[in-house]
Amino acid sequence: MKKYVIFDLDDTLLDFNRGEVEGIRQLLREYQVPDVSAGFQTYLQVNHQVWEQIEQGANREQLLNDRFTETFARLGMTVDGAELERTYSGMLDHNFYTLPGASTLLADLQQAGVHLIAGTNGTKATQISRLAGSGVGRYFDDVFISEDVGYNKPDRRFFQPIFRRHPNLSQQNALMVGDRLQSDILGAERAELPSVWFNPHQVENRTTIQPTFETGSYTELKQLILA
Repeated sequence: MKKYVIFDLDDTLLDFNRGEVEGIRQLLREYQVPDVSAGFQTYLQVNHQVWEQIEQGANREQLLNDRFTETFARLGMTVDGAELERTYSGMLDHNFYTLPGASTLLADLQQAGVHLIAGTNGTKATQISRLAGSGVGRYFDDVFISEDVGYNKPDRRFFQPIFRRHPNLSQQNALMVGDRLQSDILGAERAELPSVWFNPHQVENRTTIQPTFETGSYTELKQLILA
């Protein structure tokens, strides 16, 4: 049995995708974008590029403030990107959706004596609000958020405060669980921790990043952790 598990939050436990779809579509409608579906796809393209740059160490705040400016520019519109970012962040603060079975998984692991740690790239205020509102925050012994830490996964320095706070955590007794190869799994590799790629949609891995384990369900994940 593993003694420590570091969990990513978005799309590993919290249903970030559902809140994102609702929030972005609402913004597009409010700004009277003619084709909301096409506008949403444009946002996804821009946002993917933004987060790739953030994970490579680029300026987080500037990129997030610019992502709506760039999205609407591609749609032929001029907006105040920073203002839209603040509006969207407010929406995310109240995105309390969890993936089905997440709370049960965490409760079972906690009852089994596993130390649960949240390790997430994100804005502190948003993630703290969502942990509380979703109810899953009560299962975690510690929460580490990139805005607070000063580094984003996959930077190995993201994990240093975790090791300092939990000196007994090691390769032998810990796992990093997440849905993103480029941040969670690569981050674990750089921190010399075994990893579990949570891949319920069975996405093909076309990268050179190799997780220690891969699982498509919470049932499998629970068995892996408690084995």
